[in-house]
Amino acid sequence: MHLVTYLGFQHTSEAALAGSFTAVSEGHTGDADVHWAAARFARQCAAHSRALDPVLARLDAPDEPAPERLHVQGITTARPGPAGLLRDLLDLYQLANLVDITWHLVAQAGSALRDHELLHAVETCSAQTAAQLDWLRLRMKTAAPQTLLVAT
Repeated sequence: MHLVTYLGFQHTSEAALAGSFTAVSEGHTGDADVHWAAARFARQCAAHSRALDPVLARLDAPDEPAPERLHVQGITTARPGPAGLLRDLLDLYQLANLVDITWHLVAQAGSALRDHELLHAVETCSAQTAAQLDWLRLRMKTAAPQTLLVAT
């Protein structure tokens, strides 16, 4: 069964996304909306990772190691300036999309297993991830014209 592998991947991906949101929040304190929203999203992602702990604890360890390319690289430092912010938001968007689709994959397996604990975690966490993606998309659309057309 590969579900435990993907749950482990989701666990570490949410933790990486939490750290990435934290890095962007701390690196862009001059943009209050980014700072506060990213800090809130970091707390959500950390909670998502913790929400998987009880599910992972009751499942058997995988028979084989996770594929070597099944990992995510998070943001460790924010880039300076408006162009840096736009790039940071784009990186967050890509990470959040990976987390989002993995929630959908895990939900399919959880439905097949009729695992209500897993499905409850997926429902809560995937809804928050969708809201994060909506905010990131809107914030990038807002920043793009000024950032891409005006020299800084």
